[in-house]
Amino acid sequence: MKKVLIIEDNKDVRENTADILELADYEVETAEDGKKGVEKTQQFHPDIIICDVMMPQMDGYGVLEELSKNKAMASIPFIFLTAKSEKADFRKGMNLGADDYLTKPFEEHELLEAVACRLQKNDFLRKEFSKNIEGINQFFEDAFDYLNLERISRDYRPKTYDKKDFVFMEGDAAHTLYFIESGTVKTYKSTEIGKEFVTGIHKTGDFLGQLSLMSHNETYLESATVLEAAEVYGIPKTDFIHLLNENKEVSHKFMDLISNNLAEIQQQMVDMAYSTVRQRVAKALLNLHDKGIIKDSPDEGIDISREDFAGLIGTATETAIRTLSDFKEEGLITMGKARRIILLDKEELLHVAEVR
Repeated sequence: MKKVLIIEDNKDVRENTADILELADYEVETAEDGKKGVEKTQQFHPDIIICDVMMPQMDGYGVLEELSKNKAMASIPFIFLTAKSEKADFRKGMNLGADDYLTKPFEEHELLEAVACRLQKNDFLRKEFSKNIEGINQFFEDAFDYLNLERISRDYRPKTYDKKDFVFMEGDAAHTLYFIESGTVKTYKSTEIGKEFVTGIHKTGDFLGQLSLMSHNETYLESATVLEAAEVYGIPKTDFIHLLNENKEVSHKFMDLISNNLAEIQQQMVDMAYSTVRQRVAKALLNLHDKGIIKDSPDEGIDISREDFAGLIGTATETAIRTLSDFKEEGLITMGKARRIILLDKEELLHVAEVR
């Protein structure tokens, strides 16, 4: 049962509103002024708040500002209830973060529709979507419902790539977001002297090309090539770009879904600037193990070329090889079949990565 908090100083309006909502199977609590409303919010943990604007102790704007200071309470849908209809009042409330307005007097159906709509929208914003093609399709379906837009009806199909195939190349027109269903893909940028700076090694559940699609030059900022046979879905930019422009909340939700490795790339840049080669090698090994690219068994995992590994940590190939040899002599790693790296002492690698 969804919980509704009504903050209203007029007793008749407060009780009538509560009666309507209780008859519609909502659990309802009330408060007669803004200060008590804030206290009741902390105790009752409502799913939605309906709040009058003009009240003693603390007006509705003050309630909204106070709730916004608490992360948990700031996310509660908030509907203003007011007898004032001037545009300035609407604008002020929306700027503070209100979700909707109801102008008194209101019809019963207007109240119930407003509450149901805001709860449905909030359910979408709280929902977690799986990082697989079913989760992506579900996101699009729910997002279009949320925005009351015509749904995209599309059956995405995967494309199979063999080892060393390109998914896209730096400078190509960026029209597609890619999702890895299986396999391993390397992304990299080419330097002026022909060297490769590896920006990431990606696996099942990762997206490719998201930064390029958001850039103004509309071309891929890096290349993507397959390290291990892969199945990759291509999602046309036209299928989702208007979602990003239509609504800020949906845009944030979508960016959370596709931004699998943006924080990792940022950390990688910091490491290259401030960490020693030993630290960078240890961090890269642990990260690749966490992703499941480096395995604990010599029969699993993939062979990452020493050139790619060096590009990933931003050092010369000879330096990367020498550091890996040092780690092998220290008993931190060993080499399995096809030069596959196996971690022997993750705890000590973590110590190396963190030592300053």
